[in-house]
Amino acid sequence: MGGGATRLYSALTPPHSSSPLPPPADTNLDPAFCQERKGSPVCPAELLQQCEEALRGRAPRFHREFTQLQDGDGASSSSIRVMQWNILAQALGEGLDSFVQCPPEALSWSRRKYLILEEILTYRPHILCLQEVDHYYDTLQPVLAGLGYSSHFFPKPWSPCLDVEGNNGPDGCALFFDESRLEFLDSVNLRLSAMRIPTNQVAVVTILRCRSSGRCVCVAATHLKARSGWEWLRSAQGSDLLRHLQTLVQQHADDSADAQISDIPLLICGDFNAIPTEEVYRRFAASPLGLDSAYKRLSEDGSTEPEYTTWKIRPTGECCATLDYIWYSRDTLRVEAVLDMPTEEQIGPNRLPSFSYPSDHLSLVCDISFKENE
Repeated sequence: MGGGATRLYSALTPPHSSSPLPPPADTNLDPAFCQERKGSPVCPAELLQQCEEALRGRAPRFHREFTQLQDGDGASSSSIRVMQWNILAQALGEGLDSFVQCPPEALSWSRRKYLILEEILTYRPHILCLQEVDHYYDTLQPVLAGLGYSSHFFPKPWSPCLDVEGNNGPDGCALFFDESRLEFLDSVNLRLSAMRIPTNQVAVVTILRCRSSGRCVCVAATHLKARSGWEWLRSAQGSDLLRHLQTLVQQHADDSADAQISDIPLLICGDFNAIPTEEVYRRFAASPLGLDSAYKRLSEDGSTEPEYTTWKIRPTGECCATLDYIWYSRDTLRVEAVLDMPTEEQIGPNRLPSFSYPSDHLSLVCDISFKENE
């Protein structure tokens, strides 16, 4: 997909939408994964083996371990695994982002798609929030559907991917959930606004019910405005998202007599493009919705974010920063375990992306559970 026709997507992204967008008429499924399967179930172990065979001879994967927290004795049978990841849009990686230390071969989709799926299959999240997704219809949606995931995708109205020759369509946010563990209740696509003016950033919001406990959770996947100088816009977008989430959760509580829906906790996953000292971070931390950041739990004092969630080298210099977060309702959800971050030595001197890792952002993974109702 490419050329001016892909700009039709901008006309399909209203500020609010509760129904998923139809796939492009010319979608071609990735033959490496989707040929001959035709909707039949996929064995995760076989697919992971396929990825590993395709990547044979590559540099070793990052070795990452879960840190079990004191208030959790390992992932319980009712815990929900959440993954947050900006996977790097293919068109941006090859066309606009200029990762000067990354070999072009490491940025090819024929390689990166296996690394992306390997990462997801290794941790098998029940909830998967992705940003910069520009291979949703041809690869991620059909492959993960075969693994039992349902999903929603919302592209940016003016995706920079469309300016790259030979692009695969616009990038956007995607939210996947494991249907064997979670039941779908509602979903809305949001085009985030600043001072009531729609912007180019979006969010996918889904309300889910845990099949084992009957408890509900509202999950959001978002990607705020990038670059220095746009701090005010990120703050406005974050405020708009919080307002929408509060309204959506309240509406469900008002419309339902079910006690399990009277107090719906939040999970907000995203690339905020904001370091912890930025106003949008402070807004979330001080929100009356009672939010906390899961990855602070990795620190000794429980109040400090990791040193980095992205590490890259561009023509303008090296960027090592924490920009990605999993926010959760601290009064109703408990973080049981958090996946640690790879070391500087593992990442290597050329930073990210690389032959070992397909994105300039690291995945965040945690196990959460519902606190008992008092």
